[in-house]
Amino acid sequence: MAEQAKLEEVVEAMFNMVKDSTGLKKLKPTDLTKGMIELFGEDKCDKKLAKAAIRELIESGKCVYTYFGGSFIEVPHKEGSAN
Repeated sequence: MAEQAKLEEVVEAMFNMVKDSTGLKKLKPTDLTKGMIELFGEDKCDKKLAKAAIRELIESGKCVYTYFGGSFIEVPHKEGSAN
């Protein structure tokens, strides 16, 4: 069995995936999990590691959960008055 990817690598790749999709498509947690398994391969990234990476993104404040008919993960928005 191949060595698992490091949590930091998965977090960074996941953040880039969310950032790149901003304004184009809202990503669900399952989309991110599937994307990371596809990117790193099943032997290096499993659902458990992807879930830990999502938790790290949310807890660090790099991403937030939004809800609009379903749960999505997005980069936090800046309000117009905050500028």
